[in-house]
Amino acid sequence: MRIGILNSGGDCPGLNAVIHGVVGAASKLGMEVIGFRDGFEGLLPPADYVQLDPEDTVGIMKLGGTILGTTNKSHFASRLGTDDLKEIAEQVVTLTRETLRELDICALIVVGGDGSLGTALHLYNAGIPVIGVPKTIDNDLQATAMTFGFDSAVSCVVDALDRLHTTAVSHKRVMVVEVMGRSAGWIALWGGIAGGANIVLIPEIEFNLEKVAACIKERESKGNHSTMIVVAEGASLPDGDLITKDECGNSVRLGGIGEVIADRISTLTGKETRACTLGHLQRGGEPTSLDRILGARFGVKAVELAHGKRFGRMVSYQSYYVSSVTIEEAVDKVRKVDPEGQVVHTARAIGICLGD
Repeated sequence: MRIGILNSGGDCPGLNAVIHGVVGAASKLGMEVIGFRDGFEGLLPPADYVQLDPEDTVGIMKLGGTILGTTNKSHFASRLGTDDLKEIAEQVVTLTRETLRELDICALIVVGGDGSLGTALHLYNAGIPVIGVPKTIDNDLQATAMTFGFDSAVSCVVDALDRLHTTAVSHKRVMVVEVMGRSAGWIALWGGIAGGANIVLIPEIEFNLEKVAACIKERESKGNHSTMIVVAEGASLPDGDLITKDECGNSVRLGGIGEVIADRISTLTGKETRACTLGHLQRGGEPTSLDRILGARFGVKAVELAHGKRFGRMVSYQSYYVSSVTIEEAVDKVRKVDPEGQVVHTARAIGICLGD
């Protein structure tokens, strides 16, 4: 049996651990692995791929990024069709089917986030044997309690806060750190708690800048002359606006709220305020041990699903156990922070202001 694997969407710490797990588990079962380069694009003629043997994955678990490459801009970009179902051009599906048939591939493992898994679902519905592996630093897929890459992203936030804290104290400044996460506040909340932030602003909790300013002034009155603020890129301003930036091709992406918050806080408090956007630092670098282990476990489970011909399913992590759900259950269902949940309660209990 020969299986294929590809990485799609943004890069993420732990992708190579998944590849390592897939190749290792497949080899034990006497299966061959074909790795497609640059995401779904590698499936299009002339197919761009490489055969992966166990010796090819020695030492890759510690590497950030992916040895196969990835892209989030391709011919497979899905669009909304009838009944709001995501569709891909039929010609692209046909070419994909031909590539897999020519290479005698019996299963295709797709490692990606919500958008990539939406594409995987479309391919499965078109008769292509697909297995999904959830990948996103945002940790916002409903069908799994955790995704690999999240822990590494949080560690990056914690390291940044540790470093910025010393300069904030030295200059008696307010530091605003903008982090990734799209419409979910997991990275901001977890990173803020672990990194000792004083204020955390997330999309799930409506915040008021006057209350944020009051918190800073109260700290000042108690002799705490510096304040650390973490804000999620997808948090809305009090007027409901999302801050976005234009990219080439007139597309937009989230980003820039940190600068806006810093300017307004400076005006409201009179304190020197600086903003720092971590951006793609959160995606790069070595994965943490947790992400390496989780990635490898996901890869092994994906191979087991392929070997058992349980196609159309996605690997899922719940209650410390790796199982699976249908891909259909996983896509388009964002898992957000529960404003009344235990993690938010923890933040409030240790004195973190959430701006409300």
